[in-house]
Amino acid sequence: MAHQPYRFPQARIPERGSGVFRLTVRNAMARHDSEMKEECLREDLKFYFMSPCEKYRARCQIPWKLGLQILKIVMVTTQLVRFGLSNQLVVAFKEDNTVAFKHLFLKGYSGTDEDDYSCSVYTQEDAYESIFFAINQYHQLKDITLGTLGYGENEDNRIGLKVCKQHYKKGTMFPSNETLNIDNDIELDCVHLDLQDLSKDPPDWKNSSFFRLEFYRLLQVEISFHLKGIDLQTIHSRELPDCYVFQNTIIFDNKAHSGKIKIYFDSDATIEECKDLNIFGSTQKNTQYVLVFDAFVIVICLASLILCTRSIVLALRLRKRFLNFFLEKYKRPVCDTDQWKFINGWYVLVIISDLMTIIGSILKMEIKAKNLTNYDLCSILLGTSTLLVWVGVIRYLGYFQAYNVLILTMQASLPKVLRFCACAGMIYLGYTFCGWIVLGPYHDKFENLNTVAECLFSLVNGDDMFATFAQIQQKSILVWLFSRLYLYSFISLFIYMILSLFIALITDSYDTIKKFQQNGFPETDLQEFLKECSSKEEYQKESSAFLSCICCRRRKRSDDHLIPIN
Repeated sequence: MAHQPYRFPQARIPERGSGVFRLTVRNAMARHDSEMKEECLREDLKFYFMSPCEKYRARCQIPWKLGLQILKIVMVTTQLVRFGLSNQLVVAFKEDNTVAFKHLFLKGYSGTDEDDYSCSVYTQEDAYESIFFAINQYHQLKDITLGTLGYGENEDNRIGLKVCKQHYKKGTMFPSNETLNIDNDIELDCVHLDLQDLSKDPPDWKNSSFFRLEFYRLLQVEISFHLKGIDLQTIHSRELPDCYVFQNTIIFDNKAHSGKIKIYFDSDATIEECKDLNIFGSTQKNTQYVLVFDAFVIVICLASLILCTRSIVLALRLRKRFLNFFLEKYKRPVCDTDQWKFINGWYVLVIISDLMTIIGSILKMEIKAKNLTNYDLCSILLGTSTLLVWVGVIRYLGYFQAYNVLILTMQASLPKVLRFCACAGMIYLGYTFCGWIVLGPYHDKFENLNTVAECLFSLVNGDDMFATFAQIQQKSILVWLFSRLYLYSFISLFIYMILSLFIALITDSYDTIKKFQQNGFPETDLQEFLKECSSKEEYQKESSAFLSCICCRRRKRSDDHLIPIN
């Protein structure tokens, strides 16, 4: 029997139409779809993390969104400058009127305030003369003032002066016998003097019992009145004038009973809507042009707000895609650092700035039309928004390695600096409380907590050191010695140790960033995922088939839900 050679079994190819064949094809298609999905995600991520210049080269489209931000910077700054010049007129008018009122109503005012009060009197005769002088000046205001002033109604809707005095209920005092008998309940008596009362001849109001002051019981005398004025200097700037109400208060303070009555003058100016303005010329047209400009600023900021919000929404969608893919493929979540990279802080900054600019511009338009008078709120909104706009310019400089050091150093050192400041702040607060309670009676800069904190902060920066040492009163040797120990220890501790450590933290972060720029930054999961394909430079030089997918072409509208647009 002839020997038959052994034949190896051949692989059986599934017949077309069989279940095994369909399963093999389905697995191949699923594997192909998964690879295509991964490649598409990688391309979208690379496109998202490109700089504007790289995106411009990839899409061959003019970066009109960047142009919108540049236009917004120019317009917001122009708007702020115009509003600042207008606000200067308001501040100057208020300050000039306050100085004029002090000269008009304070007898013997020298033009310079004495400490925190305007002037002072030391005799009963001078006190009476100062009170009667203010009342007479109010009566003769229209004949003596140089300004456009008129009488205004007070809280009781009455025109005139309101004079109030505070004094202890009753008491007797004999300092020579060291005897005091007093009821410390405070009584308040007020009298209203209208223009008819002030016009009487002879002025019988001076002889009323109200003005017979018992100075040993007297705490203070307060004279309050309202005046109205119109700021005409705005017309020279082709703006509508403002109408003001000045709430003036003169206080004769005798609470210390030290033989010195301090006289305080306070003027609170509020802007009200003028009831009837008839101004002819170019002022009305100029106001309309400014309102149109402000409206255009609102439109620009609204467009910027919508685009940045859209970019954040698209970035969150891309982040969700990446998180789901990473969890599905690698069976673990993405680290927090990579997740936060999808939240562009510059977009959040722009959105906040746009919101503040829109609200501030609306208030500015209402102020310009004399429907609102809240200059302070408008100034805060426009000033802060302009600050954020100019800070946002750093974003574009950050794409260059030479200018990116500041941003990276701030990001790296901020957590360390905050923790360090929290510890140093405890020591700073300790010195603040100690200086206030010990040196407060002997040094002007330590009279209250706010002043102490400001003084110590100046010392940390090396400012006004000799004056702080020299102004300490030497009435108590013990306190004088304590002040030297206190100041020397604070300056030595904060300047030579704490401030040096603070600078060392920032320097260490700066050195770390410089090394990373030379040797490469530590790679995260996101960077390793993007590194699996070619780098950005190779990505822009690949075959035309690959470029046709993502480079030098406009993406379809249907793809906008995939790619966040800067």
